Amino acid sequence: MTKHDLHRTPIEQLRSRFDGAVLTPGDPGYEDARSLFNAMITARPRVIAQCEHARDVRAALEFARRHDLRIAVRSGGHSVAGASLIDEGLVIDMRRMNAVSVDPEARTVTVGGGAAWGDLDRATQPYHLVTTGGRVSTTGVAGLTLGGGSGWIERKYGLACDNLLSVDLVTADGREITAGEQENPELFWALHGGGGNFGVATSLTFRLHEAPEFAAALMIWPGSEGRRVAGCYRDFAERAPNEIGGGLVYVTGPPEQFVPENMVNTLCCMVLITSLGTESDLRERIEPLLDLHPAGHVITDIPYADLQCMLDDPPGYRNHWSAEYLRELPDEALDLFCARAQDMPVPSPSQHALLPWGGAVARESDSSAMANRDVPWVVHPLGLWENPEDDDAVKRWAHGLRDDLRQWSTGAVYLNFIGDEGADRVVAGYGRDNYARLSRIKAEYDPGNVFNRWHNVRPDPGVTPDVDVVVPDVIAPGTSTSDSGPSKPEPA
Repeated sequence: MTKHDLHRTPIEQLRSRFDGAVLTPGDPGYEDARSLFNAMITARPRVIAQCEHARDVRAALEFARRHDLRIAVRSGGHSVAGASLIDEGLVIDMRRMNAVSVDPEARTVTVGGGAAWGDLDRATQPYHLVTTGGRVSTTGVAGLTLGGGSGWIERKYGLACDNLLSVDLVTADGREITAGEQENPELFWALHGGGGNFGVATSLTFRLHEAPEFAAALMIWPGSEGRRVAGCYRDFAERAPNEIGGGLVYVTGPPEQFVPENMVNTLCCMVLITSLGTESDLRERIEPLLDLHPAGHVITDIPYADLQCMLDDPPGYRNHWSAEYLRELPDEALDLFCARAQDMPVPSPSQHALLPWGGAVARESDSSAMANRDVPWVVHPLGLWENPEDDDAVKRWAHGLRDDLRQWSTGAVYLNFIGDEGADRVVAGYGRDNYARLSRIKAEYDPGNVFNRWHNVRPDPGVTPDVDVVVPDVIAPGTSTSDSGPSKPEPA
C-alpha cells in the first residue's frame, strides 16, 4: 500500500486497483446492478464489483477477505434462491466478462464467466454448431453449467456440463487455476454439477456438435383436455429417439396468433417438441399428438438460437420453483400431475412442467456429481406471480405437486431446478458418496466455505456428510425425505 493509499477510503482503494466498476448504495447504476430475475430477492449488497477480467475477480476476493465481507457471485442472476445476491456483503458481478470465441474447425467454444446462453448460441449459430444450454437465453452459462445444465438437446448430447472441456477458476485464496480431464481432474469432476461451491469461473470451454437443421412444434389444448394429452405425450416421449426433446407444460394461454382467443388467459396444456432434424420429419413423428386435434399449433424449421430465446420467461416476477425425479410415470401419477395443475396461478407466467430425460443424460451418469441421472422423467413446477399476497398459495401448489408424486420419486433432485429446500435435499441431489467426495474437494479448494450461496457443500476432509443429514444412498419406492436440514428450514 502506498502512502497515497492511506488517505483513501477502502472503496476508493479498491477502485484504484480495479478496471471494472465498483458500486455502492447510492451510486448511479447500483439499483439496476442488484436487480435479479426473481423479484422476491431484495438483498442490498455493501459492494457490487463488476469485473472486467480475472485480475478484478482476485482484487474483489482480496477486498472481501480484508474487510470480512460475505461473497455472492452473479452472472445471469437466475438462481431462484437468490444465490447471486447477498445482504451487506460483496457481489462479484461477472456480466462484463461475456466474450465468446468459437473455433469451428475444432468444434469448441470458449466463453467468459459472465456470458449468457444467448451470447453463446448466437455466436455458434452461423457455423450450425450447438451445445446443450439453458431453456432461457438470459440464464448465465457458468451457473447453469456448473449446476449440471439441462436443455432441449440433452437427450442427444448430454447436459451442458457433459460438454465441458475445461474451466478457468479463481479460488477463494486468489489462485487462478484450470480444471480439465488432465489438469486438476478431481476439481473438474466436482464442476460437473457441484455448482458454485469451489470458486469463480472466469472462462469455460465447451465441445460443440453439428446441427445444420433444427425444428420445433408447439401444440396447445384447453386445460380440460390435459389428461388425455398427457397420456399420449408420455407414450410418445418414451418411444422417441434421442434427437427429440421438449416437454409437456400447463400454462396460461398466451396472446399468440396460434392460440384461439377464447383460450387466452385461461389454463391450457401445451406440448413443445424439439427436433434435431427438419420440419417435415418432425411433422411425421408427431402425428399421434396431432391426431388429438390441438386447438392451435405451430410446426416450423427454426434456428436453434431462435428456439433458445423463444420461451424466455419475463423478469420482474416473484419466483418459487421445485422439482422431483420420477423413476416411472404410471397413469395414477399422471392423474395427480394433471389434477394439481388446477392449483397453478392463472393468469401468470407460471409453468407446471413434465420433462423427459433419458438418452445421453443417463449415459453420462457416472461422469458428474449428480445422483440418479438415469431417471426417465422430471416434474418441475415453476411459480411466477406478482402479488406478495399470493406467496403462500403458489408455494402450496409447487410443494403439493412435488409431494403428490413422491411415491414414484427416487428422492434425488436436480438442484438447478429448486430453491432452498434444506441441507438434506442438497445431499439427495448428489447422493451420499458424491456429497462426501465433493466435501473433500471443497476442503482442498475452499476450506473456509467462502462460496456458500449455491446449494452449499460444506468442506469436510473426512469421508461422510454431516451426521445430522440423513439421506439414504437409494431411496426406496414410497419413501421420502424431510424438506429441512440442520442448516435452516425451507422458507414457508
